[in-house]
Amino acid sequence: MNWIEWIPTANALLNLLSAIFLSAGLFFIKQGRKKDHQRCMVTAFGLSVLFLVLYVIRYAMTGPTPYTGPFRPIYLLILGTHTPLAAVTPVLALITISRALRGDFIRHKKIARITFPIWMYVSITGLIVYGMLHYLR
Repeated sequence: MNWIEWIPTANALLNLLSAIFLSAGLFFIKQGRKKDHQRCMVTAFGLSVLFLVLYVIRYAMTGPTPYTGPFRPIYLLILGTHTPLAAVTPVLALITISRALRGDFIRHKKIARITFPIWMYVSITGLIVYGMLHYLR
């Protein structure tokens, strides 16, 4: 099997891990464990960056993967929300992280309340898109 063919599976794993680290980060901040929160969020960001790099490589080499399965309207609805939110997630994450690193925790918390659910949605819907493309065709 060509290594390019493994990228979707790797990206699904990266989405899953990102969602796990995002959840752990939320748990830790609610427990007041700021250092653990920071580690989880930076890890989630790194995983998401790796996802983006792999996604761009695969897309550049193979183009889009059409979904022709029985749930096409549902797939298109999910993809129609996932794609634009995935485009803004890195920007929101960078702003959120930069505010935390500067110690601007009031503004960090305000934007994190927007960034977190979007980032989590993108991670989870990424898994759903992968599942539909590879298992519900």
